[in-house]
Amino acid sequence: MHEIFEAIKRSAKRINEAINNEDLGYSEQQNRSGETQLKLDIKSDMIIEEELSQTSSVKTLASEEKTEPVVINEKGKYLIGYDPLDGSSLVDVNLSVGSIFGIYENDFSGKNLVAAAYVVYGPRVELVIADRCTSLYLLQNGEFEFVKEIRLKEKGKINAPGATQKFWPAHHKEMVESLFKEGYRLRYSGGMVPDLHQILLKGGGLFSYPGTEDKPKGKLRQVFEVFPFAKIFEKAEGFAIDGHKRLLELEPEHIHDTTPCFFGSQYEIQRVKEYYKNRS
Repeated sequence: MHEIFEAIKRSAKRINEAINNEDLGYSEQQNRSGETQLKLDIKSDMIIEEELSQTSSVKTLASEEKTEPVVINEKGKYLIGYDPLDGSSLVDVNLSVGSIFGIYENDFSGKNLVAAAYVVYGPRVELVIADRCTSLYLLQNGEFEFVKEIRLKEKGKINAPGATQKFWPAHHKEMVESLFKEGYRLRYSGGMVPDLHQILLKGGGLFSYPGTEDKPKGKLRQVFEVFPFAKIFEKAEGFAIDGHKRLLELEPEHIHDTTPCFFGSQYEIQRVKEYYKNRS
C-alpha cells in the first residue's frame, strides 16, 4: 500500500505543475459520460496511469476518463479507481480542483474498498489519505508533510447542496431549507473535492447530491468519487449514505454507475434519513 500512496504523491506534484503551466482548453475527445474532455483531464489521466503503472502491487486501473478498466499487472493485488481531475472545468476561473483515488481488492464494490485518498489543488496542495484513520498532508518544499488527523464533530454548520435545484424532489428541497433555517451556511463551489474537503476541515456539515427528475440515479460515480469519499468520511467518524443505506454497501454493475449520495456528520445524516424515510 505504501508504494501506491507514493505514486499518488508523485502524480499530485506533476498534476499541480500541469495545472500551473499547461493548456486549459478543450480537446476533441469525449469521456464515457459524453462530456468533452479538457486537455488537462487527458494530461492528468496520463500522469496517474504512468505513475501507478510503476507499482508492482497494482493489478488494474479504472479511470473516470476511460470506458473500461485496464489490467497493467496480472500479479498485482489492488485495483485503483480514480478521477484524474475532479472539477476540472473550474480551473480556468482559478477555483480549487482535485484528484480522487479508491484502492480496492477483488472488485470495484464498496465493501472491497480498502483505502482512499484525494488531492486538493488550490492555494495550497493538500493530500488526504484514509486507511487506518483519515490524515491530512501538506505539500511543502516538494514533499508531503503530515499535518493532522481529521475527525468530524457530531454536528456541523455547512450546507453544500448539489444538482440543479429545479429538478430536486420536494422532500429534498424541504430538508435543505430546514438546515438553512437552523443557521447552516451555504458553501458550494460545484467541485466535489473542495466542497467535501471544506466540510472535513471545518469539522462537519452536509454535502448532498440527490437523485433528481433528470438524473434519478444521481450524477456522481460510485467507483471513482462516491466510494472513496465514503471511506474517507467514515474513517473521520462521519457518515455517508445514499439516502437510506451506507454507500459502501452498494455494488455497482458497471464501473461508471452513479448514485445519490450524502456525506456529513452524525446530526446531518440523521436528518437526511428522516426526510428520505419511505421515499424513493
